[in-house]
Amino acid sequence: MGTFSKMYRGRTDFDFPKIFRPMLIVSAILVVISIASLVNSGLNLAIEFEGGAAWEIPSQTMTSGQANAVLAQFGLRDGSKVQVATGASGKRVVKVQADTKSIVTSRKVAKAFAEKAGVKVDEIATNTVGPSWGSEITKQATISLVVFLIVIALYITLLLEWSMAVAALIAVAHDIIITVGVYSILGFEVTPATVISFLTILGYSLYDTIVVYERVSENTVRYDRAERYTYSGIMRRSLNQVLMRSINTTLVAILPVLSMLIIGAFAFGQSTIKDFSLALLVGLISGAYSSIFIAAPFVVMLKEREPKYRRIRKRATDRGQLAIAEHVPLADAVISAVPVSANGAAATTQAVQAAQYSRPHPPRPRKQGKTR
Repeated sequence: MGTFSKMYRGRTDFDFPKIFRPMLIVSAILVVISIASLVNSGLNLAIEFEGGAAWEIPSQTMTSGQANAVLAQFGLRDGSKVQVATGASGKRVVKVQADTKSIVTSRKVAKAFAEKAGVKVDEIATNTVGPSWGSEITKQATISLVVFLIVIALYITLLLEWSMAVAALIAVAHDIIITVGVYSILGFEVTPATVISFLTILGYSLYDTIVVYERVSENTVRYDRAERYTYSGIMRRSLNQVLMRSINTTLVAILPVLSMLIIGAFAFGQSTIKDFSLALLVGLISGAYSSIFIAAPFVVMLKEREPKYRRIRKRATDRGQLAIAEHVPLADAVISAVPVSANGAAATTQAVQAAQYSRPHPPRPRKQGKTR
């Protein structure tokens, strides 16, 4: 049976806890890099957040230098953004953004652009945003994020348990910092569409995390009766069981996002689609990663501190059976999955026999010859 066939059947046995520590180190490095970039470079915020004016000049000949020269006439060159792009109609457009909140100045600049490009003033799309509007957008985005996190924490605590809620929030914070860090490092513009995609990312990331946690909760009830296995071992078996599902859901979500990014953004030059799909792509990858390598190890750390699992680990260590206690064999997983009737008998003898047959047996001792 190939590896992919085993993954589809949940019969793989990857030692996830063994790589938890290295992956946490990698994540910590990425988080530090992201925070450092945010502190040093900040974010490339759109005018909806910072306030200012933006112009779109339809011109086949105007260059970035000519646009900056027009801005310099009004003292707006410093901190301005000039970009040559293709508009929705397929025509060349020069997009200019400057730090001015005055509508009067914005109209004067538009008139100067029209004269320089040889077009009519009404052909230039002008958008002016005041500072109060930008601060209000930022405030609403912050409130939405805080409310979202509080509701999710309460939901996971009531549905599962508090340790899983804490670990899930840590994974969400990881996804936010990494995604925002990518925007800061690469200088991508943060628009309201980007903020919406951030919230969408968090929902998807938590969905993937809850799928893992629900399987862990089921296996905890299943394998905890005799207190044979550590929480790390239960997590290892659970991650192997949901691995293929996580991969499939991630791929199914990423493919349409890639289509939006490639066709909508790059082929047709739709900036809103680009802002939305780019954040989604980065967040989906980060969310799939964090559900396994951030949310899982953190909940293991919290659960292993509980008296019950400390007792299981100590007993296994004293007996020299820690490696056994940290590994739920596939045979045990198959046996526990067999339905049981009211009188305690297995529903099918064949299923039990198959499970027992798959359990590894110790080698038989060789017969010793008679010594004279």
